[in-house]
Amino acid sequence: MANHGAFTFVLHSHLPYVLSHGRWPHGVDWLNEATAECYIPILRILEELAAAGIAPKLTLGLTPVLCEQLSDPLFAFEFKDYIEAKIETAKRNSEEFAQRGDRHLAGLAQMWVKFYRDIASDFVERWNENLVAAFRRLQDAGQIEVITCAATHGYLPLLSRDTAVNAQLRQGVTAYRRHFGRDPQGIWLPECAYRPAYAWANPVWPDAPPMPRRGIEEFLSYYGIRFFIIDSHMLSGGKAIGVYLARFEGLQRLWDQFQKSQTPDETEQSGRSAYALHWVSSRLPHEHPVAVLTRDPQTGLQVWSGEWGYPGDGNYLDFHKKHFPGGHRYWRVTGAKADLGDKLEYYPEATRSRIHENALHFVSLARQIIRAEEASYPIICAPYDTELFGHWWFEGPRWLREVIEEFYRESELDLVTGSEYVRATEEAKVVQLPEGSWGEGGFHYIWLNDANRWTWPYVYDAEEHMEAEVVRLGENQDSTIQRLLKQMGRELLLLESSDWQFLISTMSAADYAEMRVLRHARDFEFLHDILKRVAGGEPVGDGQWLRVEEIEKRDMLFAEIEPLWWHPRELDFASR
Repeated sequence: MANHGAFTFVLHSHLPYVLSHGRWPHGVDWLNEATAECYIPILRILEELAAAGIAPKLTLGLTPVLCEQLSDPLFAFEFKDYIEAKIETAKRNSEEFAQRGDRHLAGLAQMWVKFYRDIASDFVERWNENLVAAFRRLQDAGQIEVITCAATHGYLPLLSRDTAVNAQLRQGVTAYRRHFGRDPQGIWLPECAYRPAYAWANPVWPDAPPMPRRGIEEFLSYYGIRFFIIDSHMLSGGKAIGVYLARFEGLQRLWDQFQKSQTPDETEQSGRSAYALHWVSSRLPHEHPVAVLTRDPQTGLQVWSGEWGYPGDGNYLDFHKKHFPGGHRYWRVTGAKADLGDKLEYYPEATRSRIHENALHFVSLARQIIRAEEASYPIICAPYDTELFGHWWFEGPRWLREVIEEFYRESELDLVTGSEYVRATEEAKVVQLPEGSWGEGGFHYIWLNDANRWTWPYVYDAEEHMEAEVVRLGENQDSTIQRLLKQMGRELLLLESSDWQFLISTMSAADYAEMRVLRHARDFEFLHDILKRVAGGEPVGDGQWLRVEEIEKRDMLFAEIEPLWWHPRELDFASR
């Protein structure tokens, strides 16, 4: 790697566990939609680039809970049914528009027919209904790197016990090995949220005594993780640039209320470049360091911002205005401030030149950033939610392809994966990081505020009971006790998903999120009650066993789950 600098796209792909938990408007159709609009189009361009001799070197995060769903036969059944419905709806749209003499909209409807037919064909014939295996083949061929995440995207800094953090990460690493046949080198911490080692005070139960906690990097080091991603304010200080505010009106209202009572610390840290590798350790002397790649705010806003970034271009397909029934989109952005009623019709051919211009601008911006850096081999780390590309920004996958092609021709920037860059720059500063995330304000506000605070006692109660029962019964070899402990672990992991607090804060699907919190909390409590009866030799009725079976059938993910992961002795890393 002899060029002046490096670049890596990091795409974070995640959806909560929605199989057997509803379909529309909230449920498995979220997964269907993301697969059709994002995962398959991106997989397609990655394979096409590789076939053309261009290694994309994408650093792709696939959360364990997403891999579990994409690999489930139930998903393949649901997805094919969903695609067929989208095709039939587009056909009816075309007939409707043709009958009223609107040839342009009828043509756009036929565009959707072809789009979904191609998706269905690739899913079945090209990838044999197994997208995870296709991404694995790309990694095995050295084209991309797949990184892992916490099992269900639990918000690690707010989990109340280190045993809960350990189980989230241990399950994430274990599931990755099953799906990808190797150990993960990198991880996307949920919401880029990090916590150093210190005496942690429970934010919901202020009377609870502070508890000594390990730094998140200690878990990562123990499980062989080489690097993770952070937001720039955590390394260099300054104002955090949140990534969600512009997309959710409800979150904007909550944040406005919060800001009125806060004076954030935006003190800049000198001597820490977001374009250099750093090693992180929260203990002195420096133990268990893990590398961090830092999000570049300049290139980030070009893609995240729907107001003045690329997705806000008036020619691109508008996300918000949909035709019902069916939900297909036929209008363009028109203008950043345009009301839905003012949206003009979409012309796909007008987007081609804009995609190319935006790609050239992005690469030019990256070149300017690198030229201004003094480090010998700086890197631009550009992390995004995968769902931005294709879902929020329909043209995003094609833009991504053109950017990668342009970087491939670029003489000043290497395309690299995260672990490739870490291997190339082993010597770096060891730093200590503050607690924080990439959410609004740079801290935990989105996941702990007045709207969702009530969810955390359910999480904390379950974490306490899980640890206590594993200490008491985890080594009991009775198959029924192990069966119940494993399902309790699954329900706890699902309860800990950060998605529920996020959906409540954004008010985008608050009722669904509230229902999921209560469902998993109550099912955990029910299983706990059955466990106590079994362990105490008390009878359990047939109706109660039937409910246990129903919970298992609905939430049968993570086949290798091990209750002892919640045992406190699992935290004694030094002696193991």
